[in-house]
Amino acid sequence: MNTVWIVDDDRSIRWVLEKALGRENIDHRSFASATEVLKALEDEGSPPKALISDIRMPGESGLELLQKFKARFPQLPVIIMTAYSDLESAVAAFQGGAFEYLPKPFDVDQAVALVRRALEQCTHQLGAQEETALAPEILGQAASMQEVFRAIGRLAQSHATVLINGESGTGKELVARALHRHSPRRDGPFVAINTAAIPRDLLESELFGHERGAFTGAATQRRGRFEQADGGTLFLDEIGDMPPELQTRLLRVLSDGHFYRVGGHQPVKANVRVIAATHQNLEERVRQGLFREDLFHRLNVIRLRLPPLRERREDIPILARHFLQKSAQDLGVEAKRISEAALKYLQALPLQGNVRQLENLCHWLTVMAPGQTVEVNDLPPEIREQPQNETPAQKWSDALGAEADRLIATQPGAVFDLLTQEFERTLIRRALASTGGRRIDAAQLLGIGRNTITRKIQELGMDDGRGGEAGVEQG
Repeated sequence: MNTVWIVDDDRSIRWVLEKALGRENIDHRSFASATEVLKALEDEGSPPKALISDIRMPGESGLELLQKFKARFPQLPVIIMTAYSDLESAVAAFQGGAFEYLPKPFDVDQAVALVRRALEQCTHQLGAQEETALAPEILGQAASMQEVFRAIGRLAQSHATVLINGESGTGKELVARALHRHSPRRDGPFVAINTAAIPRDLLESELFGHERGAFTGAATQRRGRFEQADGGTLFLDEIGDMPPELQTRLLRVLSDGHFYRVGGHQPVKANVRVIAATHQNLEERVRQGLFREDLFHRLNVIRLRLPPLRERREDIPILARHFLQKSAQDLGVEAKRISEAALKYLQALPLQGNVRQLENLCHWLTVMAPGQTVEVNDLPPEIREQPQNETPAQKWSDALGAEADRLIATQPGAVFDLLTQEFERTLIRRALASTGGRRIDAAQLLGIGRNTITRKIQELGMDDGRGGEAGVEQG
């Protein structure tokens, strides 16, 4: 696929752009008219990554070409070239969805920079579309999320029971659906049930079904979720809240693969893969006697931990853009953009509701934000009024966690030593700076002995050979 298509009836303009893009190693192709471009599009079947078109040409104009391209490829960036005095055409180009307009005569460097911006936007949108096609709402570049993606891949051919741990709103059901979609049971049903959302006295019937006349109101036989999921996957959300008596029944199903409907006497075979999820610490609930230990071990064959959003703040921009795009599609409106300042503000928020809260926020912005670009002042009042000193972004442990994730992904086996050394080096450096380089005073500030600080300075390579830290004078 050609990267950039140039359309202009003026051969000299085409030549200048060809040379400029060629010097920058940007693939390109030139056309003398809109007719030639449309024919090439039909013959090859795939569009360029960006289009530069003159606005006034013999035959179809650049604006008409813009309309045809945007109708078929809404996300394709189109740059319209126009004369300085042609203000009305420039306005019409923007109204038609042009990425930008390039005034003639143009500066070559400005033109190249504009093309690069267009290509960056196209690359970002294509990447988001490809990722969306694989897993619509599971996006993430953070090391912790990449590990989740790798785990889903490793489990692709497995029938093993999986336990997903994660706070509310982190996307546990999405991961469960992905596990099902990439499993040998992908052609079977995926059935989900939130065990905490169903009244205790109805949950048994919901899970296992009931026979006619099993209790008052049971006028007909009913298949439960286990039978509905036959040949597929049953997702048990918030398993930690399951009542003790149902924990016993679930353990029996997982142990021998059979169950009885409420009021039934014939065993029913359960050909089901179970994926369970909880926001609770099941080990702690086992210690408290609230969850059966044997059931915990049955469920805990493979465990996946979904990180809260505060541990993967670098993913907030890509998630926000994705949800703004999704909300716009749902509502049939043009997608809003979000400024860098607004993204940085969001990255500094607690977002206790995690990904779900961010998605709801983006839907609110799509409906309520006045302009096409979302700024900090466009955020909901309850978000803007949050005291800055309460934002977890101020906590050093968040930065430490992010660095730990990076090292776990890039330098496994060396993480503890690297972070411990950097931690000690930072403490000693700050204490020495506070005391003007006097080690005894620095040791007292840190609550360690003089010999300890001297040994640490030598071990950490902070000694410049003159008895003091490099760059700090000894007092």
